[in-house]
Amino acid sequence: MTVDVLPAQRPAFGRRHVHAVAGCYFVASFAALGLPPYLTQILPEFGAGAARWAGLLYVVPTVFGGLGAPLWGRLADRFGRKRLLLRAQLGLTLAFLLAGWADSLTTFTAALVLQGILGGTFAASNGYLGAALDGPSLSRALTLMQGSARAALVAAPIVVGSLSDWISPHRQYALLAVLPLTAALLLAALPEPARTEADGARTVTGTEPPPSPDDPELTTLQPPVAATPTTGAARPPVSLRTLYTLECAFVFSTVISFPYLIALVEDRIPQASSTLSGLLFALPHLCYLAGALAVHRAFQHRPLAGIALGFLLIALGLAGHGVADSLATLVAVRLVLGAGMTLGLVCLSVLAADCAEGRAPGGLFGSLEFFSKAGAVAAGVAAAAGSARFGPAAPVWTGGAAALLTVGATALLSLRTRWSR
Repeated sequence: MTVDVLPAQRPAFGRRHVHAVAGCYFVASFAALGLPPYLTQILPEFGAGAARWAGLLYVVPTVFGGLGAPLWGRLADRFGRKRLLLRAQLGLTLAFLLAGWADSLTTFTAALVLQGILGGTFAASNGYLGAALDGPSLSRALTLMQGSARAALVAAPIVVGSLSDWISPHRQYALLAVLPLTAALLLAALPEPARTEADGARTVTGTEPPPSPDDPELTTLQPPVAATPTTGAARPPVSLRTLYTLECAFVFSTVISFPYLIALVEDRIPQASSTLSGLLFALPHLCYLAGALAVHRAFQHRPLAGIALGFLLIALGLAGHGVADSLATLVAVRLVLGAGMTLGLVCLSVLAADCAEGRAPGGLFGSLEFFSKAGAVAAGVAAAAGSARFGPAAPVWTGGAAALLTVGATALLSLRTRWSR
């Protein structure tokens, strides 16, 4: 008598897994996003004159995070995306503990370097999702991850400021280290998405047919559709080089306005309170939280057009910052900028999901993170140099010019792609 042995079935990867990854990123990023704005309060604890290093230390985790991201991504493709995601969360835990208990500027700086090198939770999370999902399912997941980042960027500084009455921002690093540790424990229960290493294609085992791709409750790892002589293999609308360039340009155009926005608001509205300035800072990120899913539905099949429109709105919004002189006009231009940011972030997620098809996701998202960090560092340097010479409005004019230049290039690329099809 023979016994038929059925192949083992891999666990399905559903919405609850995506939400778990996004939620863990939100929790773990609190210290990374909420504490840097308070460096000017933290550094004086290390001695007179230490506060002058705030601008440099602000970008230290970004620089080292960008340098390490491609390596960690390749290691994830080789040794497992879940392992490297856990490594990132535990790395943040270690770095935050060291920062919270640092008793010298040297030790604190070393902690920030470790945060950049050992962290990288965003790229690691995207690489993990990229190994489990593809197509619209992946782009929706990446859109949700960006929403998690925006929510943390809005909430974390408020929470840190509220806790400052009881515990200094410096010691909050050690307190908030429990968050990435908790995220690591939660992520340990998630499955390891499998992918064939030969060509990066997903495989499904088992005898049950996969659910419909339109099933809102479940997204299964499905095999790639074989190319036929009549249809051919689907190609992403842009090359990796173009994707990396658009990512870098987008981050530069938007982040350049962040460091000196509060100073710009105080210059235009001298009577503005800190709360009002904070709300104006958060407004574009709130736009993303409110409209990202609707934008994804509208532009998931035409991401280049969405990116071109997004850069145009960013250019208009930033230029508006340069001339806005009242609360009403500042609110209006912040909303325009928020609409552009939402279009850009969502459509970049769609392009990244398209490019991830058939590629090792760890390496792709690690490299994408490198160019994102490069854009952020360049924006910080340009903002500091421009504001020092021309005042707090200089960064928004520089960012607007960069966005406007990208509009034309993206529009031409969109037309060329349409003609080639």
